Amino acid sequence: MSLLHPASLLEILDGHRRLTVRTIEAFPDEKLFHYRPVEPLRPFAEMIKEILDIEESYMRGIATGEWTFQPTCEGVQTKPALLAACERVRARTRELWPRITVERLMAVEPDPFFGGPPQSHFERLLYSLENEIHHRGQGYIYLRLLGVEPPLFYER
Repeated sequence: MSLLHPASLLEILDGHRRLTVRTIEAFPDEKLFHYRPVEPLRPFAEMIKEILDIEESYMRGIATGEWTFQPTCEGVQTKPALLAACERVRARTRELWPRITVERLMAVEPDPFFGGPPQSHFERLLYSLENEIHHRGQGYIYLRLLGVEPPLFYER
């Protein structure tokens, strides 16, 4: 399989999501939605909600051409609910994935949400992955500040 083969890309995305889920699971329940080391940083749960909103919106847009940005985690206020949202959004990604071809990944379109320059859908998915990695790294720092050992980053 090549790097651009959609199945290979989905496995990369899934591996990172498994690690993100283990990071969520490592958080003490009472800290996941409320702990922030300093202002203006957000609680880790808020970062996860952003990751899920981007995934849901990008996957729908890439697969169907429907570009709407909608919150996917309204009312989510507990760790079990956040973990369920992670699974729900990823299940929707897997449902849409058969529509995502190499040609669709390479298609270049204007930025539908953030006002950035036109980019390929592959670049758009890389951005969403980089965003997840970035926020997971923040979660690792939060965990260490809380005295919790984060998951091994190389176990996907």
